[in-house]
Amino acid sequence: MSQKPMSKIIQLDPTATEYQRILNGPPETMTMRSGYVVLQPGNSVGRHSTETFEEMIVIIDGEGEMVLGDGTVLLLKPYSVAYCPPATEHDVRNTGSGALRYLYVVSAAG
Repeated sequence: MSQKPMSKIIQLDPTATEYQRILNGPPETMTMRSGYVVLQPGNSVGRHSTETFEEMIVIIDGEGEMVLGDGTVLLLKPYSVAYCPPATEHDVRNTGSGALRYLYVVSAAG
């Protein structure tokens, strides 16, 4: 018998300089995983694919870009939201002079 996910509050670390996992998927959630990313100037997360998941990133602070596998570049700035559908190769790069801070949320598609 699987456990039902429980409501909760997770406090982000405002002094974080790297990555903080927020949600880990089942049984903590139905399918959702998420994290808080702090990317230093000039760094990127590396090319990866959403595979069978869809992904949303919410920019909190800083400037950057999401580069899709087909070469499309989405500009990231505070209070912007970027969406990647399933089977989309992408990378997130910090193009600013300060830390790029964002939340990502990944969920099973379909």
